[in-house]
Amino acid sequence: MKRLFDEPIENHYDVIVIGGGITGVCVAYEAATRGLKVALFEKGDYGQATSAATSKLIHGGLRYLKNFEYGLVRESLTERKVWENIAPNFVYPIPFMVPTYSNLRNNKVVLFIGMVLYDLLSLDKAWTWDKSKKLPLHKTIGASQTLKLETCVPNKNLTGSSIYYDCQNINPERLTLGVLKSAMALGAKSANYAKVKSFAVKSNKVSGVNVIDLLTQEEHSFAADLTINCSGPWADIVLKSANSDIKNEHHIRRSEGIHIITKKLCYKHAITIMTKDGRHVMLMPWRNHTLIGTTDKPYFGSPDDYSVTKESIQDLIDEINENYGFEKLKYSDVQFAYGGLRPLVDDQTKESYETSRKYEIFDNVKEGLDGLITVEGGKYTTSRKLASQTLRVVSKKLNRNLGLSITDKKYLVDSDIKSMESFIKQLVLRYPQFSEATINYLGRNYGLQCHTILRLAIYDKPLAKVLNDDGEILAEVVYAIKKEMAYTLSDIFFRRTGLGTLGFPSEETFKVVVKTAKELLKWDDARTQEEIDKVMKIFNLPK
Repeated sequence: MKRLFDEPIENHYDVIVIGGGITGVCVAYEAATRGLKVALFEKGDYGQATSAATSKLIHGGLRYLKNFEYGLVRESLTERKVWENIAPNFVYPIPFMVPTYSNLRNNKVVLFIGMVLYDLLSLDKAWTWDKSKKLPLHKTIGASQTLKLETCVPNKNLTGSSIYYDCQNINPERLTLGVLKSAMALGAKSANYAKVKSFAVKSNKVSGVNVIDLLTQEEHSFAADLTINCSGPWADIVLKSANSDIKNEHHIRRSEGIHIITKKLCYKHAITIMTKDGRHVMLMPWRNHTLIGTTDKPYFGSPDDYSVTKESIQDLIDEINENYGFEKLKYSDVQFAYGGLRPLVDDQTKESYETSRKYEIFDNVKEGLDGLITVEGGKYTTSRKLASQTLRVVSKKLNRNLGLSITDKKYLVDSDIKSMESFIKQLVLRYPQFSEATINYLGRNYGLQCHTILRLAIYDKPLAKVLNDDGEILAEVVYAIKKEMAYTLSDIFFRRTGLGTLGFPSEETFKVVVKTAKELLKWDDARTQEEIDKVMKIFNLPK
Protein backbone atom coordinates (compact mmCIF):
# COMPACT_ATOMS: atom_id res chain seq x y z
CA MET A 1 0.00 0.00 0.00
CA LYS A 2 1.31 3.42 -0.96
CA ARG A 3 -0.23 6.65 0.23
CA LEU A 4 -1.58 8.82 -2.58
CA PHE A 5 0.81 11.65 -1.69
CA ASP A 6 3.82 9.32 -1.85
CA GLU A 7 3.26 8.70 -5.57
CA PRO A 8 3.10 11.05 -8.55
CA ILE A 9 -0.07 12.98 -7.79
CA GLU A 10 -2.90 12.86 -10.27
CA ASN A 11 -5.38 15.67 -9.97
CA HIS A 12 -8.51 14.34 -11.68
CA TYR A 13 -10.65 11.32 -10.79
CA ASP A 14 -13.98 9.92 -11.88
CA VAL A 15 -14.99 9.54 -8.23
CA ILE A 16 -13.62 10.94 -4.98
CA VAL A 17 -14.74 9.23 -1.76
CA ILE A 18 -14.65 11.09 1.56
CA GLY A 19 -14.26 8.73 4.52
CA GLY A 20 -12.19 5.61 5.09
CA GLY A 21 -14.56 3.58 7.24
CA ILE A 22 -16.17 0.40 5.99
CA THR A 23 -18.77 2.31 3.93
CA GLY A 24 -16.18 4.49 2.20
CA VAL A 25 -13.77 1.66 1.40
CA CYS A 26 -16.61 -0.52 0.09
CA VAL A 27 -17.75 2.30 -2.20
CA ALA A 28 -14.17 2.79 -3.41
CA TYR A 29 -13.80 -0.95 -4.03
CA GLU A 30 -17.13 -1.20 -5.83
CA ALA A 31 -16.24 1.78 -8.02
CA ALA A 32 -12.80 0.38 -8.82
CA THR A 33 -14.27 -2.95 -9.92
CA ARG A 34 -16.42 -1.02 -12.42
CA GLY A 35 -13.36 0.56 -14.04
CA LEU A 36 -13.67 3.99 -12.44
CA LYS A 37 -10.67 6.09 -11.46
CA VAL A 38 -11.05 6.50 -7.70
CA ALA A 39 -9.43 8.47 -4.89
CA LEU A 40 -10.33 8.12 -1.20
CA PHE A 41 -9.45 10.56 1.59
CA GLU A 42 -9.70 9.80 5.32
CA LYS A 43 -9.00 12.52 7.88
CA GLY A 44 -7.83 10.02 10.51
CA ASP A 45 -6.83 6.41 10.02
CA TYR A 46 -8.74 3.83 8.05
CA GLY A 47 -11.52 2.21 10.08
CA GLN A 48 -10.65 4.35 13.08
CA ALA A 49 -14.09 5.41 14.25
CA THR A 50 -17.44 3.63 13.82
CA SER A 51 -15.96 0.70 11.92
CA ALA A 52 -13.69 -0.14 14.86
CA ALA A 53 -16.48 0.20 17.45
CA THR A 54 -18.57 -2.80 16.44
CA SER A 55 -19.54 -5.96 18.33
CA LYS A 56 -17.22 -7.80 15.93
CA LEU A 57 -20.13 -9.53 14.23
CA ILE A 58 -21.37 -10.10 10.71
CA HIS A 59 -25.00 -10.84 11.45
CA GLY A 60 -28.53 -10.81 10.17
CA GLY A 61 -30.02 -8.69 12.93
CA LEU A 62 -32.41 -11.05 14.69
CA ARG A 63 -33.86 -8.22 16.76
CA TYR A 64 -35.15 -6.41 13.66
CA LEU A 65 -37.74 -9.16 13.17
CA LYS A 66 -39.85 -7.74 15.97
CA ASN A 67 -40.12 -4.52 13.92
CA PHE A 68 -41.22 -6.57 10.88
CA GLU A 69 -38.14 -5.43 8.94
CA TYR A 70 -37.97 -8.64 6.96
CA GLY A 71 -36.30 -6.98 3.97
CA LEU A 72 -33.46 -5.61 6.11
CA VAL A 73 -32.97 -8.98 7.84
CA ARG A 74 -32.97 -10.86 4.53
CA GLU A 75 -30.46 -8.44 3.03
CA SER A 76 -28.24 -8.75 6.11
CA LEU A 77 -28.39 -12.55 6.03
CA THR A 78 -27.47 -12.57 2.34
CA GLU A 79 -24.55 -10.25 3.00
CA ARG A 80 -23.46 -12.41 5.93
CA LYS A 81 -22.96 -15.27 3.48
CA VAL A 82 -21.13 -12.97 1.04
CA TRP A 83 -18.63 -11.91 3.73
CA GLU A 84 -18.09 -15.56 4.69
CA ASN A 85 -17.25 -16.24 1.06
CA ILE A 86 -15.09 -13.28 0.09
CA ALA A 87 -13.27 -12.86 3.42
CA PRO A 88 -12.98 -16.42 4.78
CA ASN A 89 -10.01 -15.66 7.02
CA PHE A 90 -11.93 -12.94 8.89
CA VAL A 91 -15.51 -14.24 9.18
CA TYR A 92 -16.47 -17.40 11.11
CA PRO A 93 -19.67 -19.03 12.37
CA ILE A 94 -20.36 -18.48 16.07
CA PRO A 95 -23.20 -20.07 18.08
CA PHE A 96 -25.57 -17.74 19.89
CA MET A 97 -27.51 -18.88 22.92
CA VAL A 98 -30.78 -17.12 23.78
CA PRO A 99 -32.18 -18.28 27.16
CA THR A 100 -35.94 -18.56 27.63
CA TYR A 101 -37.90 -17.91 30.80
CA SER A 102 -41.40 -18.33 32.14
CA ASN A 103 -42.52 -14.86 31.14
CA LEU A 104 -44.23 -13.41 28.09
CA ARG A 105 -41.25 -11.54 26.65
CA ASN A 106 -38.66 -14.32 26.84
CA ASN A 107 -40.82 -17.40 26.43
CA LYS A 108 -40.13 -20.38 24.19
CA VAL A 109 -43.06 -19.84 21.83
CA VAL A 110 -42.14 -16.26 20.92
CA LEU A 111 -38.50 -17.19 20.44
CA PHE A 112 -39.34 -20.29 18.42
CA ILE A 113 -41.36 -18.21 15.95
CA GLY A 114 -38.43 -15.78 15.59
CA MET A 115 -35.96 -18.63 15.11
CA VAL A 116 -38.06 -20.27 12.40
CA LEU A 117 -38.38 -16.95 10.56
CA TYR A 118 -34.64 -16.38 10.85
CA ASP A 119 -33.94 -19.83 9.40
CA LEU A 120 -36.42 -19.29 6.57
CA LEU A 121 -34.89 -15.93 5.66
CA SER A 122 -31.45 -17.56 5.44
CA LEU A 123 -32.24 -20.78 3.61
CA ASP A 124 -29.24 -20.26 1.31
CA LYS A 125 -26.79 -20.04 4.21
CA ALA A 126 -25.36 -23.49 3.39
CA TRP A 127 -24.13 -22.30 -0.02
CA THR A 128 -20.73 -21.17 1.20
CA TRP A 129 -17.51 -21.52 -0.78
CA ASP A 130 -15.70 -22.91 2.25
CA LYS A 131 -17.86 -25.83 3.36
CA SER A 132 -16.73 -25.46 6.97
CA LYS A 133 -18.55 -22.11 7.03
CA LYS A 134 -22.02 -23.67 6.64
CA LEU A 135 -24.40 -22.49 9.35
CA PRO A 136 -26.78 -25.10 10.81
CA LEU A 137 -30.43 -24.56 11.66
CA HIS A 138 -31.36 -23.45 15.16
CA LYS A 139 -32.04 -25.95 17.93
CA THR A 140 -33.79 -25.82 21.30
CA ILE A 141 -32.37 -27.29 24.51
CA GLY A 142 -33.60 -27.61 28.08
CA ALA A 143 -32.67 -25.65 31.19
CA SER A 144 -30.20 -28.17 32.62
CA GLN A 145 -28.29 -28.50 29.36
CA THR A 146 -28.25 -24.72 28.98
CA LEU A 147 -26.59 -24.29 32.38
CA LYS A 148 -24.18 -27.12 31.65
CA LEU A 149 -22.98 -25.34 28.50
CA GLU A 150 -22.84 -21.80 29.91
CA THR A 151 -22.90 -21.31 33.68
CA CYS A 152 -23.32 -17.54 33.50
CA VAL A 153 -26.92 -17.83 32.26
CA PRO A 154 -29.38 -16.65 34.96
CA ASN A 155 -31.20 -19.75 36.21
CA LYS A 156 -34.23 -18.23 37.94
CA ASN A 157 -37.36 -19.34 36.03
CA LEU A 158 -35.10 -20.64 33.22
CA THR A 159 -37.00 -22.94 30.84
CA GLY A 160 -34.21 -23.62 28.34
CA SER A 161 -32.62 -21.84 25.40
CA SER A 162 -32.44 -21.64 21.63
CA ILE A 163 -29.09 -21.89 19.88
CA TYR A 164 -28.64 -20.37 16.44
CA TYR A 165 -25.65 -19.28 14.38
CA ASP A 166 -24.43 -15.94 13.12
CA CYS A 167 -20.88 -14.92 12.26
CA GLN A 168 -18.03 -13.31 14.13
CA ASN A 169 -15.80 -10.74 12.45
CA ILE A 170 -12.57 -11.46 14.29
CA ASN A 171 -10.87 -8.20 13.29
CA PRO A 172 -13.13 -5.49 11.79
CA GLU A 173 -10.23 -3.07 11.49
CA ARG A 174 -8.18 -5.43 9.36
CA LEU A 175 -11.21 -6.49 7.30
CA THR A 176 -11.85 -2.81 6.54
CA LEU A 177 -8.20 -2.53 5.50
CA GLY A 178 -8.62 -5.67 3.37
CA VAL A 179 -11.44 -4.06 1.40
CA LEU A 180 -9.32 -0.95 0.87
CA LYS A 181 -6.38 -3.07 -0.30
CA SER A 182 -8.70 -4.76 -2.79
CA ALA A 183 -9.72 -1.36 -4.15
CA MET A 184 -6.10 -0.22 -4.40
CA ALA A 185 -5.12 -3.44 -6.17
CA LEU A 186 -7.51 -2.33 -8.92
CA GLY A 187 -5.95 1.11 -9.18
CA ALA A 188 -7.78 3.15 -6.55
CA LYS A 189 -5.66 5.75 -4.73
CA SER A 190 -6.06 6.66 -1.09
CA ALA A 191 -4.57 8.61 1.79
CA ASN A 192 -5.17 8.51 5.50
CA TYR A 193 -4.55 11.61 7.58
CA ALA A 194 -5.91 13.61 4.65
CA LYS A 195 -8.71 16.01 5.61
CA VAL A 196 -11.16 17.36 3.08
CA LYS A 197 -11.15 21.05 3.91
CA SER A 198 -13.69 22.23 1.36
CA PHE A 199 -15.46 21.46 -1.87
CA ALA A 200 -14.57 23.07 -5.17
CA VAL A 201 -17.90 24.45 -6.40
CA LYS A 202 -18.71 26.02 -9.75
CA SER A 203 -22.24 27.04 -10.76
CA ASN A 204 -23.82 24.97 -7.96
CA LYS A 205 -21.84 21.89 -8.97
CA VAL A 206 -19.17 20.19 -6.90
CA SER A 207 -16.18 19.75 -9.17
CA GLY A 208 -13.75 18.36 -6.61
CA VAL A 209 -12.27 18.79 -3.14
CA ASN A 210 -9.49 20.67 -1.41
CA VAL A 211 -7.47 18.44 0.89
CA ILE A 212 -4.93 19.04 3.66
CA ASP A 213 -2.27 16.39 4.06
CA LEU A 214 -2.15 16.31 7.86
CA LEU A 215 1.28 14.66 7.87
CA THR A 216 2.93 17.53 5.97
CA GLN A 217 0.30 20.32 6.32
CA GLU A 218 0.40 20.78 2.54
CA GLU A 219 -2.83 21.58 0.69
CA HIS A 220 -3.86 19.94 -2.56
CA SER A 221 -6.80 20.34 -4.94
CA PHE A 222 -8.38 17.41 -6.75
CA ALA A 223 -11.03 17.46 -9.44
CA ALA A 224 -13.71 14.78 -9.79
CA ASP A 225 -16.77 14.10 -11.89
CA LEU A 226 -18.54 12.96 -8.74
CA THR A 227 -17.81 13.24 -5.01
CA ILE A 228 -19.29 10.77 -2.51
CA ASN A 229 -19.55 11.73 1.15
CA CYS A 230 -19.16 8.55 3.25
CA SER A 231 -18.05 10.18 6.48
CA GLY A 232 -20.56 8.42 8.75
CA PRO A 233 -21.31 10.39 11.93
CA TRP A 234 -19.51 13.34 10.35
CA ALA A 235 -21.58 13.36 7.13
CA ASP A 236 -23.66 16.44 7.90
CA ILE A 237 -20.66 18.23 9.42
CA VAL A 238 -18.65 17.68 6.24
CA LEU A 239 -21.47 19.26 4.26
CA LYS A 240 -21.81 22.23 6.61
CA SER A 241 -18.14 22.97 7.22
CA ALA A 242 -17.00 22.52 3.65
CA ASN A 243 -19.38 25.11 2.23
CA SER A 244 -21.46 27.29 4.52
CA ASP A 245 -23.79 28.36 1.71
CA ILE A 246 -25.08 24.82 1.12
CA LYS A 247 -28.76 24.53 1.95
CA ASN A 248 -28.37 21.43 4.10
CA GLU A 249 -31.81 20.21 5.13
CA HIS A 250 -30.95 16.80 6.57
CA HIS A 251 -28.97 15.80 9.63
CA ILE A 252 -27.31 12.76 11.05
CA ARG A 253 -28.45 11.59 14.46
CA ARG A 254 -25.79 9.80 16.43
CA SER A 255 -26.01 6.86 18.77
CA GLU A 256 -23.25 5.87 21.19
CA GLY A 257 -22.32 2.21 21.48
CA ILE A 258 -19.63 0.99 23.86
CA HIS A 259 -18.11 -2.42 24.63
CA ILE A 260 -16.02 -3.71 27.49
CA ILE A 261 -13.57 -6.61 27.61
CA THR A 262 -13.15 -8.84 30.67
CA LYS A 263 -11.71 -12.21 31.59
CA LYS A 264 -13.48 -15.23 30.12
CA LEU A 265 -17.09 -15.38 31.40
CA CYS A 266 -18.66 -17.42 28.59
CA TYR A 267 -17.05 -20.20 26.64
CA LYS A 268 -18.26 -21.44 23.26
CA HIS A 269 -21.48 -19.44 22.90
CA ALA A 270 -22.32 -15.79 22.53
CA ILE A 271 -25.14 -15.28 25.02
CA THR A 272 -27.94 -12.82 24.42
CA ILE A 273 -30.15 -11.61 27.27
CA MET A 274 -33.08 -9.22 26.90
CA THR A 275 -33.05 -6.54 29.59
CA LYS A 276 -36.09 -5.21 31.41
CA ASP A 277 -36.31 -2.25 29.04
CA GLY A 278 -36.35 -4.54 26.00
CA ARG A 279 -32.74 -4.20 24.85
CA HIS A 280 -30.43 -7.08 24.02
CA VAL A 281 -27.05 -7.24 25.74
CA MET A 282 -24.52 -9.84 24.66
CA LEU A 283 -21.56 -11.68 26.15
CA MET A 284 -19.32 -12.98 23.37
CA PRO A 285 -16.18 -15.11 23.44
CA TRP A 286 -13.27 -13.35 21.73
CA ARG A 287 -9.54 -14.11 21.90
CA ASN A 288 -9.87 -16.08 25.15
CA HIS A 289 -11.68 -13.15 26.77
CA THR A 290 -15.29 -12.01 26.92
CA LEU A 291 -16.53 -9.07 24.84
CA ILE A 292 -19.60 -7.42 26.35
CA GLY A 293 -21.94 -4.99 24.62
CA THR A 294 -23.41 -2.98 23.35
CA THR A 295 -25.08 0.17 24.61
CA ASP A 296 -27.28 2.27 22.38
CA LYS A 297 -27.78 5.83 23.61
CA PRO A 298 -28.38 9.09 21.75
CA TYR A 299 -25.29 11.28 21.52
CA PHE A 300 -25.75 15.02 21.07
CA GLY A 301 -22.22 16.45 21.12
CA SER A 302 -19.63 16.89 18.40
CA PRO A 303 -18.34 13.53 17.12
CA ASP A 304 -14.82 15.00 17.28
CA ASP A 305 -15.21 15.33 21.06
CA TYR A 306 -16.52 11.81 21.67
CA SER A 307 -14.81 9.51 24.16
CA VAL A 308 -15.91 6.65 26.36
CA THR A 309 -16.90 7.88 29.82
CA LYS A 310 -16.81 6.17 33.22
CA GLU A 311 -20.57 6.66 33.44
CA SER A 312 -21.14 4.76 30.18
CA ILE A 313 -18.94 1.88 31.33
CA GLN A 314 -20.61 1.72 34.73
CA ASP A 315 -24.08 1.77 33.15
CA LEU A 316 -23.13 -1.26 31.05
CA ILE A 317 -21.65 -3.05 34.07
CA ASP A 318 -24.85 -2.39 36.04
CA GLU A 319 -26.94 -3.72 33.17
CA ILE A 320 -24.86 -6.89 32.99
CA ASN A 321 -24.96 -7.43 36.74
CA GLU A 322 -28.74 -7.08 36.72
CA ASN A 323 -29.27 -9.55 33.90
CA TYR A 324 -26.56 -12.23 34.12
CA GLY A 325 -25.97 -14.98 36.65
CA PHE A 326 -22.34 -14.69 37.73
CA GLU A 327 -20.61 -12.92 40.59
CA LYS A 328 -21.08 -9.18 40.24
CA LEU A 329 -18.71 -7.47 37.82
CA LYS A 330 -16.70 -4.57 39.17
CA TYR A 331 -15.20 -1.62 37.35
CA SER A 332 -11.77 -3.07 38.10
CA ASP A 333 -12.72 -6.22 36.13
CA VAL A 334 -12.78 -4.22 32.90
CA GLN A 335 -9.51 -4.73 31.03
CA PHE A 336 -10.35 -2.48 28.13
CA ALA A 337 -13.25 -0.41 26.83
CA TYR A 338 -13.96 1.05 23.42
CA GLY A 339 -16.82 2.92 21.86
CA GLY A 340 -18.01 4.85 18.87
CA LEU A 341 -20.92 6.64 17.25
CA ARG A 342 -23.40 5.10 14.84
CA PRO A 343 -24.94 7.33 12.18
CA LEU A 344 -28.74 7.16 12.11
CA VAL A 345 -30.89 8.72 9.42
CA ASP A 346 -32.72 11.70 10.96
CA ASP A 347 -36.30 10.76 10.10
CA GLN A 348 -36.17 7.43 11.92
CA THR A 349 -37.66 6.63 15.32
CA LYS A 350 -36.87 8.74 18.36
CA GLU A 351 -35.26 6.05 20.48
CA SER A 352 -31.86 5.10 19.06
CA TYR A 353 -32.15 1.42 19.99
CA GLU A 354 -35.45 1.12 18.12
CA THR A 355 -34.03 2.91 15.10
CA SER A 356 -33.55 0.82 11.99
CA ARG A 357 -30.09 0.32 10.55
CA LYS A 358 -31.41 1.11 7.10
CA TYR A 359 -29.32 3.36 4.91
CA GLU A 360 -29.98 6.27 2.59
CA ILE A 361 -28.18 7.38 -0.56
CA PHE A 362 -28.89 11.10 -0.92
CA ASP A 363 -28.27 13.03 -4.12
CA ASN A 364 -27.38 16.56 -3.00
CA VAL A 365 -28.71 18.00 -6.26
CA LYS A 366 -31.99 18.11 -4.31
CA GLU A 367 -30.33 20.82 -2.20
CA GLY A 368 -29.17 22.69 -5.27
CA LEU A 369 -25.70 21.15 -5.28
CA ASP A 370 -24.96 18.77 -8.13
CA GLY A 371 -21.98 16.41 -8.33
CA LEU A 372 -22.24 15.31 -4.70
CA ILE A 373 -23.78 12.19 -3.15
CA THR A 374 -24.09 11.62 0.60
CA VAL A 375 -24.39 8.09 1.99
CA GLU A 376 -25.98 7.84 5.43
CA GLY A 377 -26.87 5.14 7.96
CA GLY A 378 -26.34 1.44 7.45
CA LYS A 379 -24.25 -1.09 9.36
CA TYR A 380 -21.03 -3.01 8.83
CA THR A 381 -22.74 -6.19 7.58
CA THR A 382 -24.60 -4.45 4.75
CA SER A 383 -21.81 -2.07 3.71
CA ARG A 384 -20.92 -3.99 0.55
CA LYS A 385 -24.57 -4.00 -0.57
CA LEU A 386 -24.86 -0.32 0.24
CA ALA A 387 -21.83 0.33 -1.98
CA SER A 388 -23.36 -1.60 -4.87
CA GLN A 389 -26.58 0.43 -4.50
CA THR A 390 -24.52 3.62 -4.45
CA LEU A 391 -22.93 2.66 -7.77
CA ARG A 392 -26.39 2.56 -9.33
CA VAL A 393 -26.73 6.22 -8.48
CA VAL A 394 -23.19 6.89 -9.70
CA SER A 395 -23.98 5.21 -13.01
CA LYS A 396 -26.97 7.50 -13.52
CA LYS A 397 -25.10 10.61 -12.44
CA LEU A 398 -22.17 9.92 -14.75
CA ASN A 399 -24.47 8.70 -17.52
CA ARG A 400 -22.27 5.64 -17.95
CA ASN A 401 -23.12 1.96 -18.11
CA LEU A 402 -21.01 0.59 -15.28
CA GLY A 403 -22.33 -2.94 -15.39
CA LEU A 404 -23.40 -5.08 -12.44
CA SER A 405 -21.68 -5.64 -9.13
CA ILE A 406 -19.09 -8.41 -9.00
CA THR A 407 -17.78 -7.81 -5.47
CA ASP A 408 -19.88 -10.66 -4.11
CA LYS A 409 -18.25 -13.08 -6.55
CA LYS A 410 -14.53 -12.55 -5.90
CA TYR A 411 -12.26 -12.95 -2.90
CA LEU A 412 -10.78 -9.90 -1.27
CA VAL A 413 -7.08 -9.43 -1.84
CA ASP A 414 -5.03 -11.92 0.23
CA SER A 415 -8.23 -13.81 1.16
CA ASP A 416 -8.25 -16.26 -1.75
CA ILE A 417 -8.41 -19.28 0.57
CA LYS A 418 -10.76 -22.11 -0.33
CA SER A 419 -10.51 -23.91 3.02
CA MET A 420 -9.31 -22.16 6.15
CA GLU A 421 -8.80 -25.46 7.97
CA SER A 422 -6.48 -26.77 5.24
CA PHE A 423 -4.73 -23.40 4.97
CA ILE A 424 -3.84 -23.32 8.68
CA LYS A 425 -2.70 -26.97 8.64
CA GLN A 426 -0.41 -26.25 5.70
CA LEU A 427 1.06 -23.21 7.46
CA VAL A 428 1.82 -25.27 10.57
CA LEU A 429 3.72 -27.79 8.44
CA ARG A 430 5.53 -25.15 6.41
CA TYR A 431 6.67 -23.02 9.36
CA PRO A 432 7.58 -25.43 12.19
CA GLN A 433 9.76 -22.79 13.85
CA PHE A 434 6.63 -20.85 14.90
CA SER A 435 4.04 -21.81 17.50
CA GLU A 436 0.55 -22.85 16.43
CA ALA A 437 -0.77 -19.75 18.20
CA THR A 438 1.37 -17.52 15.98
CA ILE A 439 0.40 -19.45 12.84
CA ASN A 440 -3.29 -19.26 13.71
CA TYR A 441 -3.22 -15.56 14.47
CA LEU A 442 -1.22 -14.53 11.41
CA GLY A 443 -3.06 -16.88 9.05
CA ARG A 444 -6.46 -15.59 10.07
CA ASN A 445 -5.66 -11.89 10.43
CA TYR A 446 -3.38 -11.50 7.41
CA GLY A 447 -4.54 -14.23 5.04
CA LEU A 448 -2.01 -14.89 2.29
CA GLN A 449 0.15 -11.99 3.48
CA CYS A 450 1.06 -14.04 6.55
CA HIS A 451 3.85 -15.52 4.41
CA THR A 452 5.44 -12.07 4.09
CA ILE A 453 5.36 -11.53 7.85
CA LEU A 454 6.68 -15.00 8.65
CA ARG A 455 9.51 -14.58 6.16
CA LEU A 456 10.42 -11.23 7.77
CA ALA A 457 10.72 -13.02 11.10
CA ILE A 458 12.78 -15.87 9.62
CA TYR A 459 15.32 -13.58 7.96
CA ASP A 460 15.54 -11.13 10.88
CA LYS A 461 15.43 -13.25 14.05
CA PRO A 462 14.58 -10.43 16.52
CA LEU A 463 11.35 -9.88 14.58
CA ALA A 464 10.20 -13.37 15.60
CA LYS A 465 9.81 -12.14 19.18
CA VAL A 466 6.41 -13.20 20.53
CA LEU A 467 4.54 -10.24 22.02
CA ASN A 468 1.35 -11.67 23.57
CA ASP A 469 -0.62 -14.83 24.35
CA ASP A 470 -2.17 -14.81 20.88
CA GLY A 471 1.29 -15.37 19.43
CA GLU A 472 1.63 -12.01 17.70
CA ILE A 473 5.19 -11.19 16.71
CA LEU A 474 7.28 -8.07 16.23
CA ALA A 475 7.42 -8.56 12.46
CA GLU A 476 3.79 -7.38 12.33
CA VAL A 477 4.84 -3.95 13.57
CA VAL A 478 7.50 -3.64 10.87
CA TYR A 479 5.03 -4.82 8.24
CA ALA A 480 2.39 -2.31 9.41
CA ILE A 481 4.80 0.60 9.09
CA LYS A 482 6.48 -0.39 5.84
CA LYS A 483 3.51 -1.86 3.98
CA GLU A 484 0.24 -0.66 5.53
CA MET A 485 0.42 3.12 6.06
CA ALA A 486 0.75 2.97 9.86
CA TYR A 487 1.98 6.36 11.07
CA THR A 488 1.07 6.45 14.77
CA LEU A 489 1.24 4.16 17.78
CA SER A 490 -2.55 4.11 17.73
CA ASP A 491 -2.52 2.78 14.16
CA ILE A 492 -0.13 0.02 15.20
CA PHE A 493 -1.68 -1.05 18.50
CA PHE A 494 -5.37 -0.84 17.59
CA ARG A 495 -5.87 -1.19 13.83
CA ARG A 496 -2.95 -2.97 12.17
CA THR A 497 -2.30 -5.46 14.98
CA GLY A 498 -4.26 -6.74 17.96
CA LEU A 499 -1.54 -5.81 20.43
CA GLY A 500 -3.66 -3.15 22.11
CA THR A 501 -7.23 -4.30 21.54
CA LEU A 502 -7.36 -6.39 24.72
CA GLY A 503 -5.98 -3.52 26.78
CA PHE A 504 -2.48 -2.47 27.73
CA PRO A 505 0.00 -5.19 26.75
CA SER A 506 3.00 -6.07 28.93
CA GLU A 507 5.46 -3.29 29.67
CA GLU A 508 8.08 -5.21 27.69
CA THR A 509 5.84 -5.45 24.62
CA PHE A 510 4.89 -1.78 24.84
CA LYS A 511 8.52 -0.67 25.00
CA VAL A 512 9.69 -2.83 22.07
CA VAL A 513 6.82 -1.61 19.87
CA VAL A 514 7.56 2.03 20.73
CA LYS A 515 11.29 1.50 20.07
CA THR A 516 10.57 -0.12 16.70
CA ALA A 517 8.13 2.61 15.64
CA LYS A 518 10.52 5.36 16.72
CA GLU A 519 13.33 3.92 14.62
CA LEU A 520 11.33 3.18 11.48
CA LEU A 521 9.27 6.38 11.49
CA LYS A 522 12.29 8.50 12.53
CA TRP A 523 10.61 10.17 15.50
CA ASP A 524 12.56 12.41 17.84
CA ASP A 525 12.10 12.12 21.61
CA ALA A 526 9.40 14.78 21.70
CA ARG A 527 7.30 13.12 18.99
CA THR A 528 7.78 9.72 20.64
CA GLN A 529 6.51 11.02 23.97
CA GLU A 530 3.56 12.68 22.24
CA GLU A 531 2.64 9.34 20.67
CA ILE A 532 2.97 7.54 24.01
CA ASP A 533 0.73 10.10 25.72
CA LYS A 534 -1.95 9.76 23.04
CA VAL A 535 -2.05 5.98 23.11
CA MET A 536 -2.06 5.83 26.93
CA LYS A 537 -5.23 7.95 26.94
CA ILE A 538 -6.87 5.13 24.99
CA PHE A 539 -5.49 2.38 27.20
CA ASN A 540 -6.38 4.04 30.50
CA LEU A 541 -9.99 3.64 31.60
CA PRO A 542 -11.71 6.94 32.49
CA LYS A 543 -11.68 7.75 36.21
